[in-house]
Amino acid sequence: MRIVSLLPSATEICFALGLGPSLAGVTHECDFPPQAEYKPKLTRSELEHAGKAPGDIDRHVREAVHQGSSLYRLDQEGLRRARPDLIVTQELCPVCAVAYPQVLEAARLLPGKPAVLSLEPNTLSDVMRTIADVGQATGARERAQELVRSLWARVDAVRGAVAGRDRPRVVCLEWTDPLMIAGHWVPDQVDVAGGIDALGTAGQRSREVSWDEIRAASPEVLLLMPCGFRLEESCDQATKLSQLPDFATLPAVAQGHVYAVDGSWYFNRPGPRVIDGIEILAKIFHPESWKGPVPQGYRKLA
Repeated sequence: MRIVSLLPSATEICFALGLGPSLAGVTHECDFPPQAEYKPKLTRSELEHAGKAPGDIDRHVREAVHQGSSLYRLDQEGLRRARPDLIVTQELCPVCAVAYPQVLEAARLLPGKPAVLSLEPNTLSDVMRTIADVGQATGARERAQELVRSLWARVDAVRGAVAGRDRPRVVCLEWTDPLMIAGHWVPDQVDVAGGIDALGTAGQRSREVSWDEIRAASPEVLLLMPCGFRLEESCDQATKLSQLPDFATLPAVAQGHVYAVDGSWYFNRPGPRVIDGIEILAKIFHPESWKGPVPQGYRKLA
């Protein structure tokens, strides 16, 4: 089977299921595992955020969405050369990948009319189901089942380690200008790791919030996880955030519990590494309880 993945998370799932050799094309954002870098890139972004302020990125995105423009371009000729039997994509977020109608139209024009699998996770359980869906669609059902079992075992290990501990109130910032709190599976990650998401709701979309709402939430832990940003980029957002009124009075700031995390790798992408994200959070919330290894995907800022 020849597979085209138009989602970084789907690319990660495919490699985790041993389907790397079957991947005939990926997106320009597929950077994990390292082998993904050597696959043909079938998309490009109309927005390069490197060096741009979050507010500028947000304005560009809102204008494009309002005008009905796509933020991504699909290489139709490259897709034709890839000769896919299966295209994996999503409808969840028009900002995160090539628009679903564009994918369907591109698939319709291909010889052989490849199957299109759309992954739509909203919660942690949904993320696990998408792994099973990819396994079912690719003939890797048993490998997917084993992977899901191993991931749930890691979830259970974290739950057990933090059980009975005091649960800090947490605010997860998915964007800093405007301020947006993370939704979907991130509140589940916080819950498993032994925290209380003060503003986010599992299964609900990320949403814009006011600074007054954040202050009223009185977070004991403040996490910066801008969507699509790696750790260093997340750290860069702390300076502007610290200039907000009464920032120093937040319990998280006063108690030294402000952290930047690698949103792109461990929180924004609904793939196997959301479990790494849970383990990172457990280390942040309950370092005395969670002794397991975690990736270097976080940094204490205050």
